[in-house]
Amino acid sequence: MGGTDLEGILARVRQGNADEFRALVERHSTRVFRLAFRMTGNEQDAEDVVQESFLRAYRNIDRFEARSDFLTWLYRIVTNCALDFMRSRGTRQRLVSESEFDKVPLSASGLPDPEHLAIGSEFQRRIASALDVLTPMERTAFILRHYEELSIQEIARTLGVGNSAAKQGIFRAVHKLRVALASERVKKT
Repeated sequence: MGGTDLEGILARVRQGNADEFRALVERHSTRVFRLAFRMTGNEQDAEDVVQESFLRAYRNIDRFEARSDFLTWLYRIVTNCALDFMRSRGTRQRLVSESEFDKVPLSASGLPDPEHLAIGSEFQRRIASALDVLTPMERTAFILRHYEELSIQEIARTLGVGNSAAKQGIFRAVHKLRVALASERVKKT
């Protein structure tokens, strides 16, 4: 969506055109759901986060400055909603590394390859366990960088921190995950 196109859409939304906002929702709903799902680890919770996120975005559309990236602004809202949601429920964040959005290798029969499913399931379990050592900021920075492929600048804007803090969050997350995964591997041997 070009800057001028987005500016026009936002102007119409600010004038009360709900159809234009629905178009923004449709355009970004898959990515927003994927982020919420990876942060909450639960489809129903992710749907609740997505609904609250779009509601907050609509209510605060006047705060969005068109010179910024809309998706980064929206990701910040989703991240905050997911963190608020999990704090209110007392749930731990957990990363979903293999989801309905990821492709599973198929066997010759066209069915998911059992070996890849087992490896993916084991990897997902190990990552989910290792994520317990991360702070919410580290976990979110890790998800945004390694799953949503955002730049350091976009992560910093999403989290409301400086670029160096975003880099440090990612670095600490990766380091803690490596240590946790390595110690788990040692326990198995």
